[in-house]
Amino acid sequence: MEINVQKQHNPKVWSNPVHFLAFGFGSGLAPKAPGTFGTLAAIPVFFGLSFLSIWAYLLITAAVCICGIWICGKTSKDMGVHDHSGIVWDEIAGYLITMIYIPNKLWCIALGFALFRFFDILKPWPISFLDKKIEGGLGIMLDDIAAGIFSLVIMQITIKIFL
Repeated sequence: MEINVQKQHNPKVWSNPVHFLAFGFGSGLAPKAPGTFGTLAAIPVFFGLSFLSIWAYLLITAAVCICGIWICGKTSKDMGVHDHSGIVWDEIAGYLITMIYIPNKLWCIALGFALFRFFDILKPWPISFLDKKIEGGLGIMLDDIAAGIFSLVIMQITIKIFL
């Protein structure tokens, strides 16, 4: 009988504020594709931030990334599992990076979502290197930050061509 290690660990998502953030406000509890649900949870965050100045958006995105190192590392340590699939704060950070200086338009939101998920799932080099070689909260965050940067570059090129 195969035991799913991921399901043996019960995060205190609803009682621990750090776990609540790490699990993307609960979106990481989705039984299937928690990373996709975590990225979906980032869309309303992006929508709210999109009305701020670019400098405020960049500052908040940087804070999400920096704080995410601790948030993801602490939750991972508490659970005794490195990069539990339900920890999706890194997806939120990666999506916010993807959407830097991107118009708040439905097609942009959808394309950013698709690109970020593409790079986050396939993990081309150097994303795969970061995912495998760096541990702890920094390792959890860095591959998604890199996926966000890859997606951001393609988004910016797309915007320049079509807008």
